[in-house]
Amino acid sequence: MNILIALLHLTLLFPGTLKTAPDTKFYELRIYYCNPGRLDALVQRFTNHTTKLFEKHGMENVGYWLPVDNKENALYYVLAFPNKEARDASWKSFIADPVWQEVAKKSEEGGKIISSITSIFMNAADFSPAINPSKASKDRLFELRTYYCQPGKLPDLLTRFRDHTLKLFEKQGMQNIAYWTTIEPDGKQAKLVYILAHQNQEAATKAWEGFRADPVWIKAKTESEKNGSIVEKVESVMMNPLPFSTIR
Repeated sequence: MNILIALLHLTLLFPGTLKTAPDTKFYELRIYYCNPGRLDALVQRFTNHTTKLFEKHGMENVGYWLPVDNKENALYYVLAFPNKEARDASWKSFIADPVWQEVAKKSEEGGKIISSITSIFMNAADFSPAINPSKASKDRLFELRTYYCQPGKLPDLLTRFRDHTLKLFEKQGMQNIAYWTTIEPDGKQAKLVYILAHQNQEAATKAWEGFRADPVWIKAKTESEKNGSIVEKVESVMMNPLPFSTIR
């Protein structure tokens, strides 16, 4: 008890003395595109079986969402692993699991569910908040954003987020959920991928309007782009959490 009190006093006297350990997990963002009329079957399979089997094979369920404008019948989710080798071993054992094989077979009696899969490997950015289960009294609206940078400009973008953007998001009522950089093949420049939470679409629209008009943001953006434009393009997907998601 005395040690805990001493640590608390140290933290109060010297903020930042006790730093959170860096997040060294290996993350995977997976997007499943379903055949027409089969998205509900996929959601039921995840609800009743898949997430539990993931845990059985050492995968950490981070979050599950459906796009608001889901014209592609997609389901988005993020898993975490200790490292790439653990990821590969977990997927291998999961696919070979007789329980999973039976579940997959039975769930596709009405037709093949998935038409294609996108898999994106990621590392946590050094400024990403700790990713913990979080559930509000009412389900929130989530926004998945992907930034493509001009050649060689990713470090400048990360610096801007680290020094300015996260704080300015919070100022406007947006919650920072997680930030990652992608692991690209052939040494290509990584992308910045992150997730924000909003109370609803109205709150999201208001927050973005306030952010873009904020003189502090305008100054930070201008100063960061003295040597040229940083961002080539941004992709945004608004998403609703699924009932079994640990982040809602």
